[in-house]
Amino acid sequence: MIKSQKIESRLYQQVLAAEVLKKGNSMIVAPTALGKTIIAALVAAERIKNIPSSKVLILAPSKPLAVQHEENLREFLKAPVAVLTGSINPKNRCELWENAQIISATPQTIESDLIAGRYNLKDVSLLVFDECHRGLGNYAYVFLASRYATEAQNPIILGLTASPGGDEDKINTVCENLFIKQVMVKSEDDVDVKPYFKPIEVEWIRVDLKKEQKVIKNYLETVLKIRLTGLKSLGIIRSISQVSKKDILMARSRVQNRISQSTNPPPNCLVASSILSAVFSLQHSLELLETQGIKNLYNYFQKLQQKKTKAAQGLLENEDFQKALHLTENAYKENLKHPKMDKLLKILENNLKDEGRVIVFSQYRDTVNEIYNLCKENKISAVKFFGQASRDGEKGLTQKKQKEIIKAFRMGQYQVLISTSVAEEGIDIPSVDLVILYEPVPSEIRMIQRRGRTGRKNKGKMIVLITKGTRDESYYYSSIYKERKMKNQLSTKYPQGEISSKIDSNQMKFPEISKKDVINPLIYVDHREAKSGVTRELSKLNVEIETTTLLVADYQVSQELAVERKSTQDFVKSVIDKRLYKQAKELVDNFKKPLIILEGENLYACGLHPNAIRGALASLAIDFGIPIIPTRSPEDTGAMLYRLALREQKDNFKEIELRTEKKPLSQWEQQLYIIESLPNVGPVTARKLLEEFVTVKNVINASKDDLKKIDGIGEKIAQKIRDVVDSGFKSIKTTPDHELKLIYEDEES
Repeated sequence: MIKSQKIESRLYQQVLAAEVLKKGNSMIVAPTALGKTIIAALVAAERIKNIPSSKVLILAPSKPLAVQHEENLREFLKAPVAVLTGSINPKNRCELWENAQIISATPQTIESDLIAGRYNLKDVSLLVFDECHRGLGNYAYVFLASRYATEAQNPIILGLTASPGGDEDKINTVCENLFIKQVMVKSEDDVDVKPYFKPIEVEWIRVDLKKEQKVIKNYLETVLKIRLTGLKSLGIIRSISQVSKKDILMARSRVQNRISQSTNPPPNCLVASSILSAVFSLQHSLELLETQGIKNLYNYFQKLQQKKTKAAQGLLENEDFQKALHLTENAYKENLKHPKMDKLLKILENNLKDEGRVIVFSQYRDTVNEIYNLCKENKISAVKFFGQASRDGEKGLTQKKQKEIIKAFRMGQYQVLISTSVAEEGIDIPSVDLVILYEPVPSEIRMIQRRGRTGRKNKGKMIVLITKGTRDESYYYSSIYKERKMKNQLSTKYPQGEISSKIDSNQMKFPEISKKDVINPLIYVDHREAKSGVTRELSKLNVEIETTTLLVADYQVSQELAVERKSTQDFVKSVIDKRLYKQAKELVDNFKKPLIILEGENLYACGLHPNAIRGALASLAIDFGIPIIPTRSPEDTGAMLYRLALREQKDNFKEIELRTEKKPLSQWEQQLYIIESLPNVGPVTARKLLEEFVTVKNVINASKDDLKKIDGIGEKIAQKIRDVVDSGFKSIKTTPDHELKLIYEDEES
């Protein structure tokens, strides 16, 4: 099954592949560039040879990596190969699954297709989890491993990683989640590996902050110290020195829990919550200033000025913060660059003289753009590489474009690849002479992944840029410590290269459903809920899921019963923006049995006053007559929906007729709807306005003084209403080059 002259014969790879075939579910831990994909190809070839009608499924956490695996496996093996990602139409995915014997895919795509019932894992004889250290929590790997253990006739699981992490409990959890029976470790010091391992030189270069940055830093630290002192006086933190982001997040969690558990939260808790938010913003500001540069900080300050929270407003009113803000704006206008940029340019110029190739990593897309512009200004052939998400007006890269960029870089069309973390894991970019980290990261896994982009065919080098006396230094030492700890744990726990797990994969299956309940109920799911943990749980419970567009509710369980699911956070947001009452009315108008599921345990810790939340709950139950069922998690919600479906469909099942259109609004409903769209006007106030002024036209034409006569409308709300009614329209039009521009039209025109 292996094509001739396509794979270099390496004994350690063959031994590892043989161990997997002999002993079953395995994890292989080996440094990058030692050919873990080839080991998977060897195992796959043997499985297909022995079970000709079976399939092999290889999962990778990103689309570029999945595409890369497809290309390699097509080159290595004599079997039909296909790649499945979310960018491929579901119908086409089914055809590819049917016709291919080896499939490379992203886990989210396979999960979605399995839940929708498009195909199953029955004939898959080998399931490979690349970057298997991700097999934790709610990541799709965990669901797919359980599904595979249940469905497959001849299952073998293979996990591949260069960095399982330094936490023993984490490694054990991954093994349990993926049903791993043995762990095999290969290091660069092993005798059979040494001939193939290319050493990587690591150099860290320190730079000093510029004097302008130091002045801004002093102002920000002054503001931060005052707020940390306030938190200490409230008993929220013990010390004001060396307080990390993690410390603040933990403190905020404790405060929010206390607020949620109290019917009338102490004022100190609300004050502390606001201070903690301000501290987090200050810490992030300092990190951007120290490790990224003025442009990143300026952009963050611009966003901060748009916020209306007490924490943001308190910072903006602070004299020292105002000075930091003013100095940052001046530095931005003067195009002041971080000293790392100057150092980076020199490094690139020195290393690109001999047609070498370099990868530059940065956490922030703003920094990626700044480095790219620096290269363009200095006539360095560079290309940006980032994910598919669009941010700040910049479109993400499509899967096709990502593939084109990697191919062009591999072929030498570009000398420098400037990337966010999307290029960390597994992407095969051969013959890279140098990897530059614009900033260190505090994760040993990510440092190993980034370092692994060099030293694949020749001796490699990695340079880490560090700003003296900043978070850069602590992050770098943290990653070194964690990596050393990880290696010590692996060498101590797996001295023989393997260990038997206590987990029996044949026993780890879904809970059996009692025979009296087995009717496979049908639930219609709105497409926006399709990727939630709820559908995953419903799939485990053998519910037949139909994903569609529901005009009302998130789930339709029967002809009469529809369910709106709200997390605690979404519930609070929908109270603030008044979506909640509109959705409640639509539920009541369209279904005989409307229901709201409220999911989560910290309803009163979302920043809204508890009395406002209680008022919303009372209105749903009393004014609209909608039952509210609390659940703890998506899994709990799925189990509740399953029970509801059993009740509705078990004894008297009728064909479910989907609501293809909402009931038309009556005239008075339309009038209320129009008035409710005015600023800070809810259903009650809208009714009062119409009762007073009789028509919509009269409400719109009412003066500010007339509006203020209505109970619930004061000076500010009346002014906002008049502003909306009287202001000129601002239309957004698309220019030929697809850039959005605001065209202001005055009231007369």
